[in-house]
Amino acid sequence: MRNGMGSWPFVGGFIAFMVVWALINTLVLASRAWDPYPYILLNLFLSMLAGLQGAILLIAAKRQDGIAAVMARHDYDTNVQSKEEIELLMDINRQQLAILRELQKRSGGPTEAP
Repeated sequence: MRNGMGSWPFVGGFIAFMVVWALINTLVLASRAWDPYPYILLNLFLSMLAGLQGAILLIAAKRQDGIAAVMARHDYDTNVQSKEEIELLMDINRQQLAILRELQKRSGGPTEAP
């Protein structure tokens, strides 16, 4: 519903509806208009629509906040897991460098490992 009310087709249709309402009540049915100028009934409908749209926007924002919180938690968990995996790989790399140094010492090769 939020996506429908926040779209150009809705805006265009809404403007067209108001123009048709005004034309019918001003020109066509001037003698039998159900909502003569200043269109009090139309104003009532517009006020109700504004109240409904406000509630829909708040509900949508609340839902979006919930989605953002879930995504942030997922990102945090992924970062923690990645950090642990990187630390494990660094430990393995350190062990391999120590083994290489030891092998170089035993074989009489260069004493400095990268």
